[in-house]
Amino acid sequence: MRRLLSDERGSTPVEFVLVGVLLTVLTLGVLQLGLAVYVRNVVHDAAVEGAYYAALADVDTQAGAARTRDIVERTVGGDFLESVTATDSRGLGYDTVSVTVTTALPLVGLLGVPHGWEVTVHAPAESFD
Repeated sequence: MRRLLSDERGSTPVEFVLVGVLLTVLTLGVLQLGLAVYVRNVVHDAAVEGAYYAALADVDTQAGAARTRDIVERTVGGDFLESVTATDSRGLGYDTVSVTVTTALPLVGLLGVPHGWEVTVHAPAESFD
């Protein structure tokens, strides 16, 4: 019985599989985190671009929402985007334009929790006055 318990033949493939699975899961987790950070930055920057575009004096507010939608669709994909709204608002006593983008929180690739992320950006509105 002792001879059978001390026999280590065949343990190398098992150790390789256990360590390989652990390293694969860790690598995929890091890649998914990188994708989530990239998507977050793209959505935020697109919302900023749309808000500042909509805040121009000779541009319609909804043109900012369309610009934001276009940027996100070109970089991440149209299926990922859930809603984009642009509204005129008033913040700190000044006229502003607000762009709100709602997207899914990517958990596996771009699939994830619906309405997981909501980004709202304000830009000071310009006028001819």
